[in-house]
Amino acid sequence: MSTAASLSPALPAPESPARLALGRFLCHRSAMFGLAVTVIFVLVAAAAPLIAPESPIATSWSAIREAPSWAHWMGTDEIGRDELSRVIFGARASLLAGVVSVLIAAAIGVPAGMAAGFARGPVDAILSRIVDAMLAIPFLILAIALAAFLGPNLRNAMIAIGVTTAPIFMRVARGATMDVMTNDYIEAARAVGNRPWRVAVQHVLPNIFPPLLVQSTLSIATSIIAEASLSFLGLGEQPPTPAWGSMLNAAQQFLTQAPWLAIFPGMAIFLTVLGFNLVGDGLRDALDPRRL
Repeated sequence: MSTAASLSPALPAPESPARLALGRFLCHRSAMFGLAVTVIFVLVAAAAPLIAPESPIATSWSAIREAPSWAHWMGTDEIGRDELSRVIFGARASLLAGVVSVLIAAAIGVPAGMAAGFARGPVDAILSRIVDAMLAIPFLILAIALAAFLGPNLRNAMIAIGVTTAPIFMRVARGATMDVMTNDYIEAARAVGNRPWRVAVQHVLPNIFPPLLVQSTLSIATSIIAEASLSFLGLGEQPPTPAWGSMLNAAQQFLTQAPWLAIFPGMAIFLTVLGFNLVGDGLRDALDPRRL
């Protein structure tokens, strides 16, 4: 009997949920395309001083609104600045605004949402009413009002976008926390004498991280559009520093004479937002608990 037991094949160890989710994400074709686009733009923004052919603020009055050519692959703008260099450096402002705004939103919304879902009662009621009031105002209108109040620059634009995005993170964190709180391991953690903050940090937060990660990726795309909108209105990055939104604002006067001034920054915004949205959709499918 012992011989038969020793000859029986060992059962393969089950794969962890994280490994299964990673495998599904890597097999998600649109997510891989989005990830490739996102990585390209991140690398372009990081290496902007090395790959930009010219200074983004250097003017040339002899090369005003030149069409794309070998000398200027994306043409030049209304005062002779190289459009390719400005698009490359403009990626820095957009990606920085997207990431920092989401970090601000998560820093505000996640603790508030966890507190609402963990404490319930009056705390939940008060925080939920504040969130409902903020969500009743259109996102971009509130961001414009807050950015105008704080002052026109990239830092204030990021703060405005982060504050107006925070209610979404609070809702996601609150719903996920309330769902996690129904599990038996939470009661077990409380029964052994863990303090509420310890239960929240060690047991609740790791289990609500997947939906927060998905929301963060999607919110980066929304924040990039919001930053471009604020820059278009003159409330974001200030000239002569390049930003895709302000480039579109300057290009609107020359749409018939020099359409490339709007095409290239517009395509940059489109591709960046598309990349982050595809990555977010892939993460949502891969981390879906019904598929684990």
